Amino acid sequence: MRKEEKNQLIETISEHLSNNNYIYITDISDLNAEVSSNLRRLCYKKNVKLKVVKNTLLKKAMEKTDKDFKNFYQILKGSTSIMFAEAGNIPAKLIKEFRKTSNRPILKGAYIEENIYIGDDQLDILINIKSKNELIGDIIGLLQSPVKNVMSALQSGGNKLTGILKTLSSDRQDLSEKTE
Repeated sequence: MRKEEKNQLIETISEHLSNNNYIYITDISDLNAEVSSNLRRLCYKKNVKLKVVKNTLLKKAMEKTDKDFKNFYQILKGSTSIMFAEAGNIPAKLIKEFRKTSNRPILKGAYIEENIYIGDDQLDILINIKSKNELIGDIIGLLQSPVKNVMSALQSGGNKLTGILKTLSSDRQDLSEKTE
């Protein structure tokens, strides 16, 4: 590969790193063509971009970004691929799902909204991370719950109050009819 091509590739990777807040660094070595193709199809279905990169080019791309990737330099050994996603836990779930039929990909590290996770043992933690939209949905649900309870109580209370008024009014009519 010529120097111009390498520089262009570094620039492209650097842009991807800068524009994504959910980055997974994995090892997909030892996957044959069929299994690798299955992984790529699953990534496509889950809207995850998968790129195989050379460690030296990835490190240079990381150095060009404003993000702090220094902790990743130690894991840039062997075969390396990067996963980019729109939500923090989707690649983790994808890896877990794919490993039901294969022993790869292995998680080397992840960058989730400025937090760094190193090692495959972090996979379960990453699966349980909620995205910003999921957290907003949870908060809205929590905020709506008391309002729904109050509305329900008022509606059922209104029905009870109407029932009581009807009973009192019918009792009054019965009394007035008896007195006449």
